[in-house]
Amino acid sequence: MSAAEAPAAGAPASRRGLAWARRRRALAGYARAYAANRGGMAGLAALLLIAAAALAAPLFIGPGDLSITDAPGGRFDPPGAGAPLGTDAYGRSVLDLVVWGARISLTVGFLAAFVSVALGTLVGVTAGHFGGWAGNVLMRVTDWFAVLPALVMAVALAAVMTRSTLTIIIAIGVTAWPATARVVRAQTLAVEARPFIERARALGGGHAHVMLRHVLPNVMPVVLAQTTLLVAEAIMMEATLAFLGLGDPATVSWGGIIQDARTAGAISSGIWWYMVPPGVAIAVVSLAFTMCGRTLESVLNPRLRERQ
Repeated sequence: MSAAEAPAAGAPASRRGLAWARRRRALAGYARAYAANRGGMAGLAALLLIAAAALAAPLFIGPGDLSITDAPGGRFDPPGAGAPLGTDAYGRSVLDLVVWGARISLTVGFLAAFVSVALGTLVGVTAGHFGGWAGNVLMRVTDWFAVLPALVMAVALAAVMTRSTLTIIIAIGVTAWPATARVVRAQTLAVEARPFIERARALGGGHAHVMLRHVLPNVMPVVLAQTTLLVAEAIMMEATLAFLGLGDPATVSWGGIIQDARTAGAISSGIWWYMVPPGVAIAVVSLAFTMCGRTLESVLNPRLRERQ
């Protein structure tokens, strides 16, 4: 009796082991495909370098270096040995400001993208799974948000709410989700048409079981690629809001540095070292995230892999 029961008891464990082995092989294949893309690796290397500098910023940038009243340099000093990228209107090193500003800009970009992707995924999966009038209502709401300019809506929200980093995250997150909702809904409809969904329903799987155990894992690759693209968009929108004076005045961000440069007259005075570094940082990070997102999209999408 025990010998007959042994295979039955070991069958679930072996199935789980096979499933994990398949996942590991798939991840290894994705990693090799990503590593073969030079653009994706260049973007990843740039992001890792910038993220490492942002995380290590407190180790070599002290509170006095960012202080308006106790800054070590002079007003608008040109690039030199003491300040490789020059100083701002208060004598602070522009290099220190750009490195420290990466902390806020990247944080806002990641959190705003997470809010946007989470909201878009929820709407897209729900609309694609249930369909009918519920799906139509959700997609009409999505279309309504999609036709409205996201930046204008973010400016309106940031203007009526308290000026803080949380406000910027919310303003960007609740206005940039329609594109994710559309992509996820399309992928959900494709997953719902597969035979294993019908088998799950025939075995008694409810809506929550089908959506969480079968649909969501199969749309996660699309969500992951969409997230990397949205981070770049969120960083650009944060910089725009900060440049318009809607950011948190108590924090240092790339958009805030450019706004301070404009207010101090750096643009008209030709003080390029105050304006160019944060702008280059925004462009480099946005380009790096876009390259990573496009590479992930090509790696995770079989149709795009076949075209390459």
